[in-house]
Amino acid sequence: MSLTREDVQHIAHLARLTLTEEELERYREQLSSILEHVARLQELDTTDVPPYSGALAAAMPLRPDEPGKTLPTQTLLRAAPDTAADQFRVPPILDEGRDE
Repeated sequence: MSLTREDVQHIAHLARLTLTEEELERYREQLSSILEHVARLQELDTTDVPPYSGALAAAMPLRPDEPGKTLPTQTLLRAAPDTAADQFRVPPILDEGRDE
């Protein structure tokens, strides 16, 4: 599957990324290559292959969830570029009422 330049622009827009023309072309080639590889993998016959249950889950036991020592709230807020009512202020990332 080959992606178009417009496909990559749309993906970048959804990810809130601004890409140069050079990056658009490079990512178009790279993403197209990845999708072609995935398409080849989908052609494999896996009917006799058992589902993968994840070896990492057994190798990584959970630790108790206990709060540790933290910095005072005011110290953290002083380091932030913008705050209000003892909270961090961040720029909006979602536009209300906009279809995507």
